[in-house]
Amino acid sequence: MDWQGQKLAEQLMQILLLAFAAVSFGTGYVLGSFQMMMLIYAGGVFLTTLVTVPNWPFFNRHPLKWLDPSMAEKHPKPQQQQAVSLKKKPAKK
Repeated sequence: MDWQGQKLAEQLMQILLLAFAAVSFGTGYVLGSFQMMMLIYAGGVFLTTLVTVPNWPFFNRHPLKWLDPSMAEKHPKPQQQQAVSLKKKPAKK
């Protein structure tokens, strides 16, 4: 799953869960059934999981192009710099 696919999956998850929460609350309120509300919401969570968790092809529309290993040897790796703490320790008396 590429970066834009992850963003799409996150947005789909939020939209679907919110929609199922609203529909299940409305149905449970109209019918006066807490059990029906929970069943509809559980079905929505299950459906959302089926849509967002597997690596479907539409989540891979923008694949990353990795550097070829032979080309990677020609380019030096960036050096990591040590983080210097600017905080001063309190002086002990």
